[in-house]
Amino acid sequence: MTAEQTVRAFLEHLARDETDEAVSLLDPDVEWRNSAMPTFRGDRVHQMLRDMGRRGVGFEVRWHHVAATGDTVLTDRTDVIKYSGWETSFRVRGTFTVREGRIAVWDDAFSWLELLGSGVVGLGRVLTSR
Repeated sequence: MTAEQTVRAFLEHLARDETDEAVSLLDPDVEWRNSAMPTFRGDRVHQMLRDMGRRGVGFEVRWHHVAATGDTVLTDRTDVIKYSGWETSFRVRGTFTVREGRIAVWDDAFSWLELLGSGVVGLGRVLTSR
C-alpha cells in the first residue's frame, strides 16, 4: 500500500467505525498533533480512538485534496464529528508521515473558531429539533 492509500484507509476506517482496523495502520509509537493541543503518543492515541468508538462518537471525512510525495501525505479535508444528534464540521489540513506502511506522525491543523462556531450551530439544531 502506498503512503496515500494508508492515510486514506486509516481515515475511512475511522469513518466506518472500524477502530481496530484504523489503529492497525498506526505505528506503535505514533505521534498525534492537533492545533494548540498537547501531542499524544503511542498507546494513548490508540486508547483515545477506541474510547471515541465506545462512547458512540461518530466521524466522517470529506476529502478535498490529497498530495503525496514519498512517505509524506498532505490532506485538505472536512472532518465531521457526531455525537447523539449533535455534529460539528470543520476544515482540516493534515500532514501524515508513513513509515514501513504505518502512520508515524499525524499532524492536523484547523481553526478553533470554525470548530467552535460549527459546534454551536450543531447544538442549536439539536435544541430546535426537540
